[in-house]
Amino acid sequence: MFRVELSTTDVAAIGSLVDELTASYDSVEDPEFVGNAAIHAHELPRHLRTQLNHFRLTEPDALCVIGGYPIDDERIGPTPAHWKHCIGSRATLREDFYFYLCSALLGDPIAWATQQDGRLMHDVMPIKEHRLEQLGSGSEELLTWHTEDAFHPLRTDYVGLMCMRNPDGIETTCASIDDIELTPEVAEIMRQERFPIRADRSHLPQNRGERAADEETQWLLDRSYDWIMGLEENPEPIAVLFGHAEQPYLRLDPYFMEEPGAAPEAAALQTLIKEIDAAITGYSLEPGEILFLDNYRAVHGRKPFKARFDGTDRWLKRLNVARDLRKSRASRRHADSRTIY
Repeated sequence: MFRVELSTTDVAAIGSLVDELTASYDSVEDPEFVGNAAIHAHELPRHLRTQLNHFRLTEPDALCVIGGYPIDDERIGPTPAHWKHCIGSRATLREDFYFYLCSALLGDPIAWATQQDGRLMHDVMPIKEHRLEQLGSGSEELLTWHTEDAFHPLRTDYVGLMCMRNPDGIETTCASIDDIELTPEVAEIMRQERFPIRADRSHLPQNRGERAADEETQWLLDRSYDWIMGLEENPEPIAVLFGHAEQPYLRLDPYFMEEPGAAPEAAALQTLIKEIDAAITGYSLEPGEILFLDNYRAVHGRKPFKARFDGTDRWLKRLNVARDLRKSRASRRHADSRTIY
């Protein structure tokens, strides 16, 4: 794991920068802030910028943790019962800006129109009605390891998680493709588009929010849901491995994948799953820590836990970060928008 530790001087500098931002903006969703985030990010301490640039360019590891940022547990208030309760709240505004700026050093945070009402920054906490669901907001079910949004050709390059609180030490599970050994024969099969996949449940229509404010946006949203529901009936075959022959990238979510009909493909998929199962480890995020997972090189999940739903449960922030916005231009309304339909 690649680790960056903030010094007391770093924390003080970040605090001054965050003071300026909280005086100017009410949310990281503010279009003016989003447009200027990359500029503000270069006011972060040089040490932090240098290390994240190294992580981005050289791929020394599939996971990066930034530690040393303090969280005032009392100031941020109770863990909300639902992500909808976080909209418009300033309770974690300081943490939101710090997290967003770190992410902007790796790329551009993006939003999915079909997740959390199209918000850029997601709040992840146990939701009572989701406790048995295969969702980040679930709790009592194991969130099986996966590539984030593996079904989507525009899936994110990095998944960022920032811990607000985690009193029970609940682990994020993860494994890197670097820890997997496959025979050339198995790897060659996995590079072929023969592995059908559906959308994960967080994108399904039953989890949608309010109706869009204008008809054009609603039409785009309906189009997205139509495509997603089409995958329910006819899962799209994908290649699981791609990129460099000896250091491949990975795209995999077994929970939402059909077993291929042909025996060689089915055997190859099971071989890869067993290898990842054997390599899975866990990391318990501490308050203030940020974990960036390279979504092309790592899978991640979460161990099950018994939530209390009393304001003291685990609470994370999440950002999806894209290195190249132009890849998604056909699915975004404007060149400078961040929401993918």
